[in-house]
Amino acid sequence: ITLLGIFAAALFYGDSMISPAISVLSAVEGLEIITPDLKPYVIPITLGILTGLFFIQKHGTGAVGILFGPVMVAWFAILAILGMLQIVNNPAILLALNPLYAAFFITEHPGLAFMALGSVVLAVTGGEALYTDMGHFGRFPIRLAWFGFVMPALVINYFGQGALLLVEPEAIASPFFHLSPDWALIPMVILATAATVIASQAVISGAFSVARMSIQMGLLPRMQIIHTSGMEEGQIYVPFTNWSLYLAVVALVIGFKNSSNLAAAYGIAVTGTMLIDTILVAFVMVLMWKWNKFLVALVAGSLLLVDIAFFSANIIKVPEGGWFPLVMGIVSFTVLTTWRRGRRMVSDEMAKQSIPMSDFLHSIDDVHRIYGTAIFMTSAKDGVPPALLHNLKHNQVLHERVVLVTVQTTDTPTVNDMERIYLHRMQKGFMRLIIRYGFMESPDIPGALELCKGHGERFDMMET
Repeated sequence: ITLLGIFAAALFYGDSMISPAISVLSAVEGLEIITPDLKPYVIPITLGILTGLFFIQKHGTGAVGILFGPVMVAWFAILAILGMLQIVNNPAILLALNPLYAAFFITEHPGLAFMALGSVVLAVTGGEALYTDMGHFGRFPIRLAWFGFVMPALVINYFGQGALLLVEPEAIASPFFHLSPDWALIPMVILATAATVIASQAVISGAFSVARMSIQMGLLPRMQIIHTSGMEEGQIYVPFTNWSLYLAVVALVIGFKNSSNLAAAYGIAVTGTMLIDTILVAFVMVLMWKWNKFLVALVAGSLLLVDIAFFSANIIKVPEGGWFPLVMGIVSFTVLTTWRRGRRMVSDEMAKQSIPMSDFLHSIDDVHRIYGTAIFMTSAKDGVPPALLHNLKHNQVLHERVVLVTVQTTDTPTVNDMERIYLHRMQKGFMRLIIRYGFMESPDIPGALELCKGHGERFDMMET
């Protein structure tokens, strides 16, 4: 189960590379609708926008975030208006709400319907990215924005595109931009580009969150993590992740050249992640939520059928570009699992070389003790930390009170203060303190030491 989860996270990194590339490229391609003469400028303009997007990451999203809300509200409102105008002109499109049309299409043209699923899935991509920002916003705001505004606007726009195609089949080349009157094309290209930049920002922020969680769960080496906001803990910047994504995105834009080619790669990354998510949710339902297994089979099985259908329709696109997220997924998976295994091997070797605590305590009766408290950080929950042995060897002294602190990352997002610390007093002024943090929390050792007051231990930081 763990390996499956790690592979889904690895696929998400592939998604994080493809999303900015396909989003911005598809928006800038609107220039070709204005005039075909602008086609040679599409890729350079796309690369310029993406370069600017990745360069501003280090400044955080707070400054530009003020514009995000109004731009996205305007974007979805205009999507709904453009769609509604076409629906009013051709209300027959609403007959498509009848699922019998879909059933008829599948039974009469099963091969074509299966191939179409590979494109249909592009209408729901982005939904999976909502959950990478769950820790930033919480469930309620995401549900409210999605069901109350975003999803209705998207559905109305898609129906509007359908209504347009019934009247003008030749608009199939770019039905979205053909919804707009000619005078509004340039403003729509600008607005679409702004909206896709914001959407790309959300996925990049999600990649930073996944990188931090991976580090705290021991799946990646420790990297520099910069907090870009003093108010919001979730607003972080990971330089290594940012520039790795940037190089991959630039390579994708230059290599695939247009959004249609990238769609094949995008579909596999998203449907693969969704498929694994459904399997993992089934385990959560049984093992954590204690649902009835028949109910789990019904709910998860239904979702799984949809996911398998979408994934199967996309997997046949491997030669057309679907290989990219699979290769990126395998590379990321190898890095994550290799680092995890390496850490375990180092940990086991250090444990073998460690001196048992009981033997150490019996051997320090003649050691000079000085006033104050010494804290030694250690990843092991038993044995004597090497740093303590080196300190004793070189300085020939021990403090009156010695605290061995281990920070543990749990498999839950957060840990409440009641379960934060475990304090075990040993002989001769020694104690072991285990501090637990969720994988979405930033460790705060002085803050945790304050909690020790409830266990009868106080720490004066000036004497520690």
